Order: sequence, then C-alpha cells, then structure tokens
Amino acid sequence: MIHYKIFHETVFQYSTQVSFSHNIARLKPAQNDSQKLEKYKLEVHPRTKAIEEYRDYFGNSLSKIFIKQSHDKLIVTAHSVVSVDEEKIAEKIRSFEQIDISLEELQDDLRSLNEETLYARQFLFPSDLIPNPGREIAAYGKESFEKYDNLFEAVSDLTARIFDDFDFQSGFSNVTTPIETIFKEKKGVCQDFATLAISILRGLGIPTRYASGYIQTYPPEGKEKLFGADASHAWFSVYLGRYGWVDFDPTNNKIPNEEYILLGYGRDYNDITPLKGVVQGSGSSYLSVRVDVRTMPDS
Repeated sequence: MIHYKIFHETVFQYSTQVSFSHNIARLKPAQNDSQKLEKYKLEVHPRTKAIEEYRDYFGNSLSKIFIKQSHDKLIVTAHSVVSVDEEKIAEKIRSFEQIDISLEELQDDLRSLNEETLYARQFLFPSDLIPNPGREIAAYGKESFEKYDNLFEAVSDLTARIFDDFDFQSGFSNVTTPIETIFKEKKGVCQDFATLAISILRGLGIPTRYASGYIQTYPPEGKEKLFGADASHAWFSVYLGRYGWVDFDPTNNKIPNEEYILLGYGRDYNDITPLKGVVQGSGSSYLSVRVDVRTMPDS
C-alpha cells in the first residue's frame, strides 16, 4: 500500500474588495476499489462556516463555499491523505491483456438498456469544451482503428501516437483553446491531449470521459523535490462494454497505475474543475495555484 500526502492551494487575489463570493471546490479525492481516502481537510480564508458538501451527478464530491464578508483575497487549501493499493492496480492492468472487443461488438453492447450502458452512453456526445472532431482530426484518429480491430489495442495505439506526435508545452494553451489549434501546432498540456483523444473516440462512437487527478512526479537526479511544484493532471477513460472502463494517459503514454490519484470523472474539464465560482465586486483578479504530491515516509 502506498500512502500519498496531497496539498492543493488556490489563491484568488482581487484588485478591489469583493462583498460576496460563491465557489464550488472539487478537491476531495475519489474512493474506489484501489484508492482509499484516509484524511481530508478543506481550509478556507476568510474563515466561513457556510460550506456544504454533496455529490454531483457523476459521483464526484463537491464543496459549496459561501463567503459573505468583504475580502480582497480568497485562499482555498485542501489537505488529503490517500492510500493506493498497488497490487490491486497491477492485477487490474494485467487483466487488460484479456480484453478482446471490436467497435461493432461495443455498439451492440451499447444497445442494451441497462444502468451501466445508459450511464456510458452520455459520454458519446460533444460537450461544452469537447466538440465533434473535424475532418483532419477524425482522419488522424481513424488510423489507429484501421490498424487494430481490438479496441483496447487501437486506443493504446492512439494514446502512443499522441504522446509521440505532440510536445508538452506549459503556457501554450488554456481550457478554452480549440482542439484544432492543439492539433495544428502539435503541442499543449495534459488536458489538451486528453480532450483531443476524447473528441476522436466519441466521434467513433466510443463512450469516453474526462479524468482529473494527480500524478506522482520525481525531481531531477540529485535534486530535492520543490514543495508546491506539482500540478493537477488529466487523462481519459473509455468504456469497453463487458470489460468496463479503462483509463489511458496520452501525456505519458501509460495506463494509469499506482502513481495516479483520482479526483473524479466528467464530460470535460468543466465538470471536474478544482475550484470555480463567482464574486460580487469590480476590478480584476489574479489566480495562483500550488500543488504538492508526495509519498509519506512510512509507506
């Protein structure tokens, strides 16, 4: 069992006093068969007791935060301890070798009107941030599916091609950058690569959802890891019929393993944004984020 200690701080600095703010935080890690939330604490400054927690439609944990006093800075900090069962994850990844399903078979499975397929089918459609792919992007994606009938192999090939063909460049894009720009420039960040893959796969009739969380990073050899130098991470998850959901990370060309901590799933980034909200006031604001993910010494 690996234990991770996660620090995620978001700071909004306002140029003038705001009289009211309402934010939604999605910072509480998920729980599943291989990931357990051991501890979680959400700190808000200015202090407020007006915090409501609930689960959204996709099962993600949300915290509604109401600040009803005048303030010029908002700081929201999540402290989490998560345990990850690396043996269960390794066993699950090994089981993927048994996946043998074609696109035609998946489409047959999706015609079944049971709870699982009805949930999956909602991830077939374009969303606010992930449109249907244009002709060039669709043609790029189809190359993998012309090489492989097995969907697992085809999606693995697409993941590897995005990893090989695109450069990671921080600061080039934001959540609203069109996938056509990412495709043309062949660069972006993790959310861009996940969004590109999701658009392609949904266009082929494969239910695909956006995944958000964290990944363990390592400092250069001989250097200490700097506190707060990590970031949120994004990948995607495909529905493969009777085999269930399988996650892929095109940024690192990996099946997410014990180095990944899941926050949640959605149709796109808007469904799983770590923190967003509205304020009552005027003027501009400055956003800064610090994230730190590291294993605990006794793990």
